[in-house]
Amino acid sequence: MNDIPKTEENVVIPRAEYELMKSQIQYLMEQLKLTKHRQFGASSEKSEYDQINLFNEAEVYAEPLAAEPALIEVEKHYRNTRLEAKDRLPEDLPVETVEHRLADAEQDCPACDGSLHVMGKEVVRRDLKLIPAKAVIVEHVRYTYACRSCEKNATSVPIVKAPMPEPVIKGSFAAPESVAHLMTQKFVMGVPLYRQEQEWKRQGIMLNRQTMSNWLLRCAEEWLEPVYDALKKNLLSRQVLHCDETTLQVLREPGKRAQSKSYMWLYRTSGDADVNKYERQFMCSSTRPRSGFPIVLLEYQPNRKAEHPKNFLDGWSGYLHTDGYAVYHQLPENIVVVGCLAHARRRFDAALKALAPKDRNNSGPLIGKRYCDQLFAIERDLAQLSADERHQKRQELARPVLDDFFAWLNSYKNLTKNAFGKAVSYTLDQWKYLERYLLDGRLEISNNRAERSIKPFVIDRKNFLFAVTPAGANASAVIFSICETAKENGLNPYEYLAFLFRALPNKPDRPIDDFLPGGVLVPEYCLYQTPKNDLQPLG
Repeated sequence: MNDIPKTEENVVIPRAEYELMKSQIQYLMEQLKLTKHRQFGASSEKSEYDQINLFNEAEVYAEPLAAEPALIEVEKHYRNTRLEAKDRLPEDLPVETVEHRLADAEQDCPACDGSLHVMGKEVVRRDLKLIPAKAVIVEHVRYTYACRSCEKNATSVPIVKAPMPEPVIKGSFAAPESVAHLMTQKFVMGVPLYRQEQEWKRQGIMLNRQTMSNWLLRCAEEWLEPVYDALKKNLLSRQVLHCDETTLQVLREPGKRAQSKSYMWLYRTSGDADVNKYERQFMCSSTRPRSGFPIVLLEYQPNRKAEHPKNFLDGWSGYLHTDGYAVYHQLPENIVVVGCLAHARRRFDAALKALAPKDRNNSGPLIGKRYCDQLFAIERDLAQLSADERHQKRQELARPVLDDFFAWLNSYKNLTKNAFGKAVSYTLDQWKYLERYLLDGRLEISNNRAERSIKPFVIDRKNFLFAVTPAGANASAVIFSICETAKENGLNPYEYLAFLFRALPNKPDRPIDDFLPGGVLVPEYCLYQTPKNDLQPLG
């Protein structure tokens, strides 16, 4: 080495330093590829190496040990293409009929000048007419009654006033429907209040966004927080939960800069509480269950510390699905943390995308990703089984795959810190949490359920950008929770919110559980209108 001349074109460095620089360059190139992919590529984790290739389709999908399916004869049938159309009109939709007739002067026969008469009619087409939201002033007139007999014969006359419902906000012109509409537009459709203000202004209604904010905060605090507390109590009675968190910017938070991050934490029920399409028909009957329905709750907190899930789950014992964030592993021992294999799979997928296309075949990232895919495929096949049956089948089918996967990971545990090495290191570090879904048939292989539930908030956050105060962030968490829980239970968020704002001020003596999804007071019209086979096709 000392014999090599040191010039500007030829610099001699130690081998260890060269290897370090080489690994750093490789890591930076991987990060550059991943950054370009995140910015310009598809967000889906399904990529070209997962899809059918014309030249290796047989190798990809062949399973030599799989038994051939039995052949069965299917009765010949004919499809009605009109009824298979995706766009359909419900039968109970109001119909506005427009009749097209000849004018009186045109009702002369073109052949003999005689008078024409109607011999028939036909429905030529059906149009779907959309009417924008409109505002209506509801004027409450209360009558006062007195007794004619007492007026003539008694020294005092009793005065009786007709009862009338309590308003949602005393001293305000807000109606339950107007507050429900504002909440649904903002927290379900992602329309910020300033845009709603502009829309109402275009219709000639000057409704200030400050007034709208006051309505939302007041109704969330007075009427929705008791519902939220009851949902939380019900949630903590379950044995399997999911948890996740995402960022939120709060401008006027004491002791923090406006640019600093705050957090919205999400807690929700697992798949054992799902409401399927067959159960929804019983949701609006007096005999419906008061527990067992899906619940989604968000909680605002100023930071991401472990004390927040500890406080929220105080006194609770069970299984908690989470991602690999370290604070979840600091929870009490009575909370069994279950890891998310989707996060491990995502890291192998990222390592695969960091490779050049020519290097992907039979690469380590591809093998790791296929181990994950095999485990997910097993879960899809077991989805319709009961919890006990699923638990038993997992021991037979998933356990051997996990053992092979773990042995394969250990053979690569000393890799350098490139994308593949980080994927292996992450999976090994999380392994005891990842394999815990085998403990109980009610558990799931991933925490995707929580990620799907928090996604509506993330999408809406791109529109409203931030909360001004912690009070606004808390109100947003409460309203989001009610809306997302309603959607999970097949309820129309607008109809459900309007029902709450009409019923809660006027039924103070009823238990709060009667107003929850699955409660005996929730009317049937709050359910989504689900498609039926006999719906009329559009067109």
